[in-house]
Amino acid sequence: MFDTFLQQALNALQLGSYYSLIALGYCLVYGVLLLINFAHGDIFMVGAYIAFFAATTFMGQYGLFPHGASKWLVLAATVPLTMLLTAGVGVFIERVAYRPLRLKGANRLYVVITALMMGIVLEYGNLSLLGASRLSFPTLMPRAIYDVAGATITNTKLTAIATSFIVFALLEWIVSRTKIGMAMRAVSYDKFAVPLMGIPLDVVIIFTFALGSGMAGLAGLLYAMNFPVLDPFMGALVGWKAFVAAVVGGIGEIRGAFVGGFLLAFLEVSVVAASDYVPFLKPEMRDLVSFSILLIILTVKPTGLFGTAKTTKI
Repeated sequence: MFDTFLQQALNALQLGSYYSLIALGYCLVYGVLLLINFAHGDIFMVGAYIAFFAATTFMGQYGLFPHGASKWLVLAATVPLTMLLTAGVGVFIERVAYRPLRLKGANRLYVVITALMMGIVLEYGNLSLLGASRLSFPTLMPRAIYDVAGATITNTKLTAIATSFIVFALLEWIVSRTKIGMAMRAVSYDKFAVPLMGIPLDVVIIFTFALGSGMAGLAGLLYAMNFPVLDPFMGALVGWKAFVAAVVGGIGEIRGAFVGGFLLAFLEVSVVAASDYVPFLKPEMRDLVSFSILLIILTVKPTGLFGTAKTTKI
């Protein structure tokens, strides 16, 4: 019984690591610009594809590294390149789609619609360029399986879990201890007064999108290493779930987004595990039950677990 519980807990930690990394990107953009970047889930998908092409290029016969090079060397080169290029995609979207609306003072509704359309552009742009065939992600780590008190876990799963906690700690440090982090908090407090204080608003916005998109790219790489089948629509449902996790945790709160991702994952895995013992539960009901529970949480605490009510001066 204990080994089953531990196995499910490890599975939930693995799933939660992806949700949390993506939710942190939602949280950053909303916290700074009050913008819900609904294209963020598809940036996660783009990151997985960038990681695929980077890894296959490095591992190819005419790649940067000699044929048969160490997988660890390929992984070490793929991770920063994936994050850098995915960050570039996020910044490009902000410059092309969001910045013109922001400069014109467009209503938030138009910005939300634009974000939804950008997600569709990324999905069907991928579909048009690469076709509907799924791609198989290459193995970037020598596979190892560990036994933990009767439960099994692979080194790729451990890497995903550990990376999510490291990224969360690093993000907390950036936001609370660095000058650019203080500038981000200043913009979130009053973006109209920030330029008067000599803080370059555009630089802060670009950094925010780059950081959030880079984390989405890293999540895409980690996800592809554990679920090595890529398709153009892989980011849609995962992105929506990460958004819900960020809202439940308290949109705009880094700790809330991180905890919300793991909470959603634990609920999903718990429903699947309980379906073996509860007659009316089925594994297919995991989204229905978990989202219903999250809806109840928001009904009781509309600001989310870590969110606080804000007042607006008139």
